[in-house]
Amino acid sequence: MSMATEALTGGFSDAPRQSARAFRAALEAMARPGSTYVLQEMGDAPAPVSRAAATLLLVLCDPETPLHLAGDYDTEALRGWVTFHTGAPLLSADKAMFVLGSWRALDLSALSLGTAEYPDRSATVIVDGAFNGVDVALRGPGIKDVTQSRLPEVAVFQDNAAQFPLGLDFYFTSGAKLSALPRSTKVTLGGDV
Repeated sequence: MSMATEALTGGFSDAPRQSARAFRAALEAMARPGSTYVLQEMGDAPAPVSRAAATLLLVLCDPETPLHLAGDYDTEALRGWVTFHTGAPLLSADKAMFVLGSWRALDLSALSLGTAEYPDRSATVIVDGAFNGVDVALRGPGIKDVTQSRLPEVAVFQDNAAQFPLGLDFYFTSGAKLSALPRSTKVTLGGDV
C-alpha cells in the first residue's frame, strides 16, 4: 500500500455515530481515572499507532488543535494520515495541545502546563503502548475512595498532580484499550492504599 493510499484508510465508516461513541468513551475515561475502555470504532492507522490512540486523534484533533508526534510516531505515513483525517497542524512539543508517543519517547518537560490565568491551555498526552509499569493507587475526583491501576512510573505523576490546577492530562492506550489520568488525580504506589 502506498503512503498516499495509507493516509486515506483507517477513518470512521459511520463518522457521526462512531465519533460520538468514541468521544463519549474519551470523556468517560478522563472522568473515571483508572477505568479501562475499549475503542473499536475504526480501522487501523499507520504503524506504530494503536487503534485506541488513532481513535483519540480522530475525535480530539482538528485544524485548531496542534499535535506533536514524538519519537517513532513521527513518520511520514502517520503525518499524512493525521493531516488527511483531522487537519491538525503538526508542531513542536512546546506548541502542541496534544502529544502522541511511547513513554520512552516523550519529553514532558517541553510541554505546556498551562498558566495561572489559563490552566486549560496545558497539553494532553497520549501515551501509546502504556499498560505496563508499576501498580499504583489512584485517589481524587471521579474515584470512590481508591482504585488500582498501572502507570509507567510514579514520581512523574505525583509531581504533575502537585502542580494542580496546572499540569498535564494523560490518556494511555494499547491496542483498542484506553484509560486516562487527569492532573487532579493523586498517585501513590499500589501497596500504599
